[in-house]
Amino acid sequence: MNDNAIHRRLFLQGGASLGLAGLAGLAPAWAQGLPAPTTTTGAPVRGGTLTVLIDPEPPTLTTIAHSAGSSVLISAKVTEGLLSYDFDLAPQPQLATAWSVSSDGLQYTFTLRRGVKWHDGRPFTSADVAHSIGLLKQYHPRGRATFSSLAEVRTPDEFTAVLVLSKPVPYLITALSASESPIVPKHLYESGKADANPANNAPVGTGPFVFKEWVRGSHVTYERNPNYWDNPRPYVDRLIVRFIPDAAARAAAIEKGEVHLSPGTPVPLGDVERLRAKPNLVFEPNGYQYINNVSRVEFNLENPALQDLRVRQAIAYAINRQVVRKTVWYGQGTLIPGPVHPALKKFYVPDLPVLPYDLKQAEALLDAAGIARGKAGGNLRLKLGLVPIPNEGGQRTAEYLKQSLGRIGIEVTINSQDFATYVRRVYADRAFDLHVSVMSNTFDPTVGIQRLYWSKNFRKGLPFSNGSGYSNPEVDRLLEAAAVEVDEGRRRQAFAEFQRHIVRDLPDITLLAIDNYTIADRRVHGHTVSADGIAGNLAGAWIGA
Repeated sequence: MNDNAIHRRLFLQGGASLGLAGLAGLAPAWAQGLPAPTTTTGAPVRGGTLTVLIDPEPPTLTTIAHSAGSSVLISAKVTEGLLSYDFDLAPQPQLATAWSVSSDGLQYTFTLRRGVKWHDGRPFTSADVAHSIGLLKQYHPRGRATFSSLAEVRTPDEFTAVLVLSKPVPYLITALSASESPIVPKHLYESGKADANPANNAPVGTGPFVFKEWVRGSHVTYERNPNYWDNPRPYVDRLIVRFIPDAAARAAAIEKGEVHLSPGTPVPLGDVERLRAKPNLVFEPNGYQYINNVSRVEFNLENPALQDLRVRQAIAYAINRQVVRKTVWYGQGTLIPGPVHPALKKFYVPDLPVLPYDLKQAEALLDAAGIARGKAGGNLRLKLGLVPIPNEGGQRTAEYLKQSLGRIGIEVTINSQDFATYVRRVYADRAFDLHVSVMSNTFDPTVGIQRLYWSKNFRKGLPFSNGSGYSNPEVDRLLEAAAVEVDEGRRRQAFAEFQRHIVRDLPDITLLAIDNYTIADRRVHGHTVSADGIAGNLAGAWIGA
C-alpha cells in the first residue's frame, strides 16, 4: 500500500496519535466491540461554521493521485466515493446506491445515484466513474496496486458502471471510499496528468461542501453545497480547515474551543490526560477503522551485520516492550506480536511468539554472531544509525532504543530530520540501519501490509514500501496468493502463515497498535459516523448549544 501513508498526517502523526487505553479505563475502538458513533442529542441544528484542525498542511486538496494523510483528511469534503463504510467495514451507499459482485469475483456492478450534479452544474454519470477509476489505476500510490487487475470499466448506461477484472481482488469492495478512491469530474480531468491538474487544489466535486479558498499556511474555506443530493444536509453553512504547525498551539486552540474537531489527537503526549479531563471536550475512539496504525522498528538488511538473524534477535531481546508502551507512548497503545493490527480481526493472530526482554540472551547472541565487545572500539560491539519518523512518538522511541541498545554494546546515532528528508533518507538514499516508523494497515492486509514485506516492492525511491529490503520466496507466494484468494478461510490461513514467517525472520519488530482519537468539542454532533471518521464528508455534522 503506499503509499504514502494512508495518511501522512495520521501516518506521520501516528506518533502523536494519542490513544487513551489505560486512561480512566478507556480502550481503543477495536477493543470495545466497535461501539456506536458519538451520541447525537435532539434534531440537527442548521447553520454555523465548523472548524477542523489538521496538521500538517496538505500538499493537495484531492486524493485522486495522492495518499498524504492530511490530504486524505480533507479530500472527501468535496469529492465523494462510490461507497462509505460502517465501523465493521461493511459497505454503505454514497454515489452508488446498489452493487453486486459476480460469483467468480471478476465483475463489480454499481448502480449510480441519479440526480447528482457536480459543483459546476454538470451532471454526474458513469463516464465520470470510469474515468476516475482509470486515473486511480494510473496515478494513485495505492490505487496502482488496488486496480492493477482492472481490465476495463463498462458503462452500459449513464447510471451503471461495471468494473471488469482480469483476476479476483477480494478486498476491492472495501477500497472505494471517498478518501481512498475519489470520483472526480471527467470534464475537468480529461487532459493532462492527474497529479498536476489545477482542480486538485481548487476541487470540484459532488460532495456536501464547495471549495471557496485556500490561504496557504493558514486555512481552507468551504461553503455549504445548496444543491447537495442528500438534502437537507449538510447542516453547517461553512467549513474551515485550519493548519497549526506548533503542537502547543494546537493544544491551546483545542482547549479554548477555537477548533471543533481535531483528528489523530495532534497534541503533545503529555497533554492528553489534562485535555481529556476538560468538560468541553470529548475523545472519540471511532473513525480509525480504515487506518489502523502500528509502530515498528525496521532493519536495513543491506547492512552486513543486520543480515545475521542472531543480531536482529539480540536487538529484539534488548527491547522492553512494556517500557515502550507505558513510558515512551504514555500507555497509549496496545502491544501486538506481529504486523497485523488487532482491529483487522479476521487476520490478526494473537499468539505469535514474541522474544522477551532478556539482556543476557541478547549479549550471548551477539557473541555467537562474532560481534564481541570492543569490536567497534572501547566496550562497543557495533555502531548503528537510526532514523525516526519525525514526530514525538518516533523521536521518543528512538531515544529509548539508543539507551536500551547501549546496554548490550550497540551505539545508536539518531538522525532526525524533516518529513521530506526523512522519506528521502530511508527510501531513496538508504542511509539508515534502523528505522522507527508508523505504518497504516489500512482496511486490508493486501493494501496496507503486503507493501512492507513483498520483495517486488523493494524499489529504491518508493516511499512507505519494503524499506528493509526483505526477500523470502515463501512470503511472496503467501502474499500473492492472499491477494487473489476469494475463499475467506484460505485467505485467512495464508495471512496467518505469513505472520509466522515474519516473526521468525524479523525483518522488523512491530511494537504497538497505536490508539487514535478525535478530540471533539462537546457541542458538535454527528461528526464520526463511518470507518474513516473525520476523513469522511462531515455532511451530518452540526453544532448544538
